[in-house]
Amino acid sequence: MRFAAFETSTAWCSVALWLDGEITGIEELAGNRQSERVLPMLEELFSMKNVAASQLDAVAFGAGPGSFTGLRIACGVAQGIAQARGIPAIGVSTLEAIAEESAEDRVLACLDAHMREVYCSAHERRDGRWHEVMPPACVAPSVLPALTL
Repeated sequence: MRFAAFETSTAWCSVALWLDGEITGIEELAGNRQSERVLPMLEELFSMKNVAASQLDAVAFGAGPGSFTGLRIACGVAQGIAQARGIPAIGVSTLEAIAEESAEDRVLACLDAHMREVYCSAHERRDGRWHEVMPPACVAPSVLPALTL
């Protein structure tokens, strides 16, 4: 299986390719330039791995929470590529991806939502899958609910 993935919900712009179990990615601090950078970064990966967009089986994107504009960029790019190729576009929870990256079994994942708030959710890995213990919320850090993880 071959798929591309995009994450632009924060100031970081990340693009990755999954090629039959091997992951190759590029990320950069893009600020508000994700829309300018995401496709050139994908082309760079295609060139590095000698792969073409026509060889993709699916496209994934960070579905948030996060920057409204950033979410639209990743979703729009993924949907555009998927529609043009007749392949699935799959949204992935940004907070669940953080939980997965932690390599822990219980995670409180948080992202800066700006304006003195955080996006947060709690996840627990059971039977090899993530289960949401606390659904995503946007709250001031001082009012985060008590969790018994």
